[in-house]
Order: sequence, then structure tokens, then C-alpha cells
Amino acid sequence: MASYPNCLQYSFEQLQATGFPLKGRWHEDYFHNEHPIVLELGCGKGEYTVGLARRYPEKNFIGIDIKGARMWTGATAALKEQLANVAFVRTHIELIEQFFAPDEVSEIWITFCDPQMKKVSKRLTSTRFLNRYTHIMRPGGLVHLKCDSNFLFTYTEEMAKVNHLEVLASTRDLYSPEAAHDADAHIDWDALRTIQTAYEKQWLARGKDIKYMLIRLWPREEWDEPDVEIPLDDYRSYNRDKRSSLEQHC
Repeated sequence: MASYPNCLQYSFEQLQATGFPLKGRWHEDYFHNEHPIVLELGCGKGEYTVGLARRYPEKNFIGIDIKGARMWTGATAALKEQLANVAFVRTHIELIEQFFAPDEVSEIWITFCDPQMKKVSKRLTSTRFLNRYTHIMRPGGLVHLKCDSNFLFTYTEEMAKVNHLEVLASTRDLYSPEAAHDADAHIDWDALRTIQTAYEKQWLARGKDIKYMLIRLWPREEWDEPDVEIPLDDYRSYNRDKRSSLEQHC
């Protein structure tokens, strides 16, 4: 990873000492264009980062994850295909504001992340994280959630409801013929179904429904966490370590 030109790794100590040199300068100093910047958070092997980059050369894509061994797969594929609109950053998502300046990001993808059923503050669609996203996104930026977890999807629905967020599209079964289509949102439903992560393929093989939600995000002064009881997911991945202390885990 350290030898890959499309991968950037900065320790917390480096960030504290000198800051991230590309913050606010991704367009000028890395991509050398003014195309919109799209992030995939918790990108894993980078299937969505690379898949979207192939499909949308008019956008720039950055995959973010702390596990370099996983990102290596996507970074290698991007180098082999000479995809100039792809980069990977190895860091904790909690530090995202260290890497991007206000208004620098246009879209965020959250694909099959840990639902964090025990700790609300660690959920990538929690108000804690959404507030951080507004600090780096252009006003009215888009947040895509694609997941298998009924718990996380229901939580995100409730969070959007109590904060009066604009939900442009929402379906609990992406592959159903009845999946909602919102013509005004200009959603690429074909890309949603054909670009699949390793975990998505696993869930589909196990007969799990794939869920999708698209939210438009605006800066706001206050956020409210939903006060609701949500049934826990009663299954977990075959090849992912238990991601919280709960036995019932996705």
C-alpha cells in the first residue's frame, strides 16, 4: 500500500503535526480537474469505489477504510486499469474532517457497513456522523446507504424522519420489481444492482433482501437521535469477525 501512488496513509500523529496536504486541494493537486468528489466510507475491497469510477469517468472517487489489506484489492484493480479518477485513503472515518475541506465532497456512499447495534455513536448514519459529513459536503449533497441490515436501515429511516431530512429514494428490496423509482432523483438503478460488494453477494446467496436509501443532506444547527426500539438483526457474516459485543449481529 505504501508504494501505491493511488493510496494515501497518514497517522494521527502526522495529521496533528503537519495536517493533510491535500485537504482543500484534492481537485488541484491530485485529480487535476474540477469533477465532483465522491467518497465510499468503509470501502473494504473497494468494489463500489472502482465500479463507480468505471461507470462515471466524469466524477472522482475516494475509498476510505482503516484496513489496508482489504483496500489493496481495489487499489490494485484501479492501477491495472489506469483509472485516474480513483484514490484510497487509509484512516479511521472519525477523522474524515482532517482530510477534506468544507464543500469539497459532493456525495457519500455507505455500503454494507457494520450496523453497530450496540453503540449509536459508531453508526455511519448516526447524527454524529451526518453532522461531520455536512462539514465537508456541498450543501444539498447526497448520502447513499446500501445495506442488508434491517436494524441499520430502520434506524436510518427513523433518524431521517425525526430530523426532517429529504429522502429521495427508499426501498427495502432493491432487487424486487416493485422497488421504488424516483424519476426526479436521477438514480442509476442499473448501477445499484450490478455493482456488488463481496458482502452483498454473500447476503444475496443467503436470501437476504438488499436495502437502499438516498438522502439529501443540508447543514443544520441541531440533530435529534430517534428514540425508538428496533429489533436486532439475528444473523452475521460468515467471514467477518463479530463487530460488537452483541451475539445477534450482522
